[in-house]
Amino acid sequence: MDREIENLNDLPEEVRTHTIEDLILRIRGQPNRYAAPLAYNLAVSATEATAPDTLQQVTTVLVDAIQKLLPKDREDSQYKMLAELARYHHMQVSLDDPRYASEISKLEANDQHCSEADFTLTDVQERKWNLRSLRGKVVLVNFFATWCPPCRREIPDLREIYGRFRDRGLVILAITDEEVSKVKPFLAQQEVTYPVLLDPGQRIRGLFLVDGFPESIVYDREGHFVATAMDRSTMSGFLDMLERAGLH
Repeated sequence: MDREIENLNDLPEEVRTHTIEDLILRIRGQPNRYAAPLAYNLAVSATEATAPDTLQQVTTVLVDAIQKLLPKDREDSQYKMLAELARYHHMQVSLDDPRYASEISKLEANDQHCSEADFTLTDVQERKWNLRSLRGKVVLVNFFATWCPPCRREIPDLREIYGRFRDRGLVILAITDEEVSKVKPFLAQQEVTYPVLLDPGQRIRGLFLVDGFPESIVYDREGHFVATAMDRSTMSGFLDMLERAGLH
């Protein structure tokens, strides 16, 4: 099953959904010591472009698997995954557990940190951008890497969203810590139309505590942090984040 889970994101959407649902049924039949790790791995893979109803099933099977384990056998990463599903994917998590509550508190603190953060970076065209100077705009900050397959898969959606909402006040700032000589050919090949900023030394990536790609953060017109996606979002996911920033 681990191999099937690992290959989920290479499947066509309709096959992928059916496969996830089949994996859920099979995970439920596994011994407790295997079910929780499998459910966790499934959750990690399923957060990329999965319909809410299916993702809720994934969330529920992870909760059930954790609850069947002895407390000493439960892992912090499993609680963190559930906290991210609840806070950033709006899944229902029925779990009265102090370790889960602790992970929720950590995410709340991180969100506050993002609200207070600021940066000034130069894009590949040598223009400077300052986050706080963009108040009055809805800003989507997208951390990505050229070698990251999920990052490449979300570029068409970002390009479409930018074209659709740019004249209504949307600014997309993509950020990468790679060398400009590597980034420019990639942007031309992918037909990226929004600004791409360079983060040498990963200073801004560190400021926002980004530990994986892609990750997107949305600010409303008052500069308040309103939403994040810590993996590849669907088109509907991006639109939902922008709606929470007041952009319809």
